[in-house]
Amino acid sequence: MFKGRNVLVAGGAGFTGANLVQRLVSLGANVRATLYKKNAIIQDKRIEYIRCDLRQMEDCTKVVKDMEYVFMCAANTSGAAVIKANPLAHVTPNLVMNAQMLEAAYFAKVKKFSFMSSSVVYPPSGSHPCKEDEMMNGDPADIYFLAAWMKRYTEISCRYFSQKINNPIGTAVIRPANIYGPHDNYDLATSHVMSAMIRKVVERQNPIQVWGTGEDVRDWIYVEDLIDGFLLATEKLNTYDPVNIALGKGYTIMQMLQILLELEDYRDAKIICDPSKPSMIPIRLFDTTKAEKLLGFKAKHDLREGLKKTIAWYKATHSVPAKSAAA
Repeated sequence: MFKGRNVLVAGGAGFTGANLVQRLVSLGANVRATLYKKNAIIQDKRIEYIRCDLRQMEDCTKVVKDMEYVFMCAANTSGAAVIKANPLAHVTPNLVMNAQMLEAAYFAKVKKFSFMSSSVVYPPSGSHPCKEDEMMNGDPADIYFLAAWMKRYTEISCRYFSQKINNPIGTAVIRPANIYGPHDNYDLATSHVMSAMIRKVVERQNPIQVWGTGEDVRDWIYVEDLIDGFLLATEKLNTYDPVNIALGKGYTIMQMLQILLELEDYRDAKIICDPSKPSMIPIRLFDTTKAEKLLGFKAKHDLREGLKKTIAWYKATHSVPAKSAAA
């Protein structure tokens, strides 16, 4: 589908964006990707990088010109500590970028606008796996309240531009589980819990500090699988019809950490849970039935296999302390 097509990846230096750029190039697409403050991660002469600020409408108009497909991956993201300290960090910049990019794509007559939404759009659901039609069943969790409504608004905008306007454009919306894998952020000050735990285990930090009780339950998806789902949604969806892209199985933080310790044969680690540190929603599970039926999507990597591949990549691309490398 993408061979020879003009494809824009907004947020080409981000975690998902970099992996998507890499995949699209391998599929033979003509890839253009935006950069903001970060430099390009994927170095390839076939990629056209444009440094710009998507909060500026003129930049949005410039980057979508002549594009057939637009993947909206540009976002201001961070971990629990940043969200706790600054709840607005993920709201205004993302709202402006999403709205302007969608509008610019519409006027540029792109074939399809693909948006990566978030699991935060769902109201608290306990151990019940979230289904796509449950987004508006209640308010989102307080910790994500504004960020979740920002995502909800963008989803509604995708519906508007694909269903409610003259000369509609195609839209595809995915709601991913917690993503992990190569090119993630491993800075302990701003990273998500998975990348933080990977770094701490590979570096054999002792003790290993876990924020919260360690009993929060998450569904994690390996980034290669996430890209599979994103591309399938873009290929098969033509109007607003959001799908969960997830493994479909939950693990506690401690279960995930134990898998990491086993993979690294790190047997004497001291683990300290700190309930005073910020954690997020206690449980978030996904129903993946719709993605399986509508897209034929099923994650190829279980958690152990995905973590094993991520650890190998991390060791190959990061300076690991001598005691870790020798262990």
